Amino acid sequence: MKKNKVVCVGEALIDRIRNKSNQGFTDFLGGAPANVCCALRKLKIDSIFIGRLGSDDFGKKFIAQFHELGVNVDFLQLDNDLSTRVVNVDRDQFGDRFFSGFEASSHSCFADEALSKKLIEKELQNLEKFFLETKYLVTGTILLSSPISAETIFFLLEQANKFEVKIVIDLNWREVFWDYSRFSSEISLTERISLIKNFLNHAHVLKLSREEAILFFEHDNPLLISQQMLKRTDVIITDGKNPVSWYINGLEGTTKTPNSKEIVDTTGAGDAFLAGLISKLVNSGYPSNELEIEDCLKFSSVCGLLTCLGEGAIEQQPDYEKVNKFLGSLM
Repeated sequence: MKKNKVVCVGEALIDRIRNKSNQGFTDFLGGAPANVCCALRKLKIDSIFIGRLGSDDFGKKFIAQFHELGVNVDFLQLDNDLSTRVVNVDRDQFGDRFFSGFEASSHSCFADEALSKKLIEKELQNLEKFFLETKYLVTGTILLSSPISAETIFFLLEQANKFEVKIVIDLNWREVFWDYSRFSSEISLTERISLIKNFLNHAHVLKLSREEAILFFEHDNPLLISQQMLKRTDVIITDGKNPVSWYINGLEGTTKTPNSKEIVDTTGAGDAFLAGLISKLVNSGYPSNELEIEDCLKFSSVCGLLTCLGEGAIEQQPDYEKVNKFLGSLM
């Protein structure tokens, strides 16, 4: 049976992005795993989203978006009590965003913190059918800030390993999620880093930013990071507009990224990058030489760049035609 599906696990939330005038805001659908899932569909990859939303207007908007793009939502959980998380996103003059907290909720936690293992176990037979056709499972580390959702992601990783599904982890360090969670607010930074680093050992492919590499590994050398991992993980380090550094399939190097003066909003750029990379891995197979690695990462970088040319992560994600047209213009 051909493995060509991708399962994305984690948070779907609302990015409430402040306008440049700082006098108002616009709400956009977001959350790294949800972003990756939608970007994959635009690149014609079958994707499945596993997460938990509130049964509120935001949850309904997500469901409509997933249906429009053809994202499989068989394992999407809806919570009648907890709300969909709304993240306040401020931007600096260069379009770079930073998280400034969450909109207040009447409950002590958000729906994405309550992803239920028991509900997934009830559909275990269907999950196993999906995993038979799944090539990659993609997740981040925010789920670890809640013991409820952490239990669920570890369960899913265990199931994925039974079916030889490769694990892709985007470190996606967001300290504000830990600081504001009633589950993890008292956990020290040292303990958080240790917890996350242990989790990263599940990865076959690890994507992280240069800042994350320095915080978690005290350097930004992908080969040395790989050597610290149990599975000798392939490691990809992004650094904004600067070259991507990587250690993939026993090879190491750097790849230049395209740039543009038309950057509007960098929200979701890393997620589009990751979706671009995974789409190449699914369609073209795992790269075995430097030329193939360069091809994958250039494609991924263009996916990320094109997402920055307008507001909102999912809205701006490109399809194959747009990416290839941009790549052609670089020749």
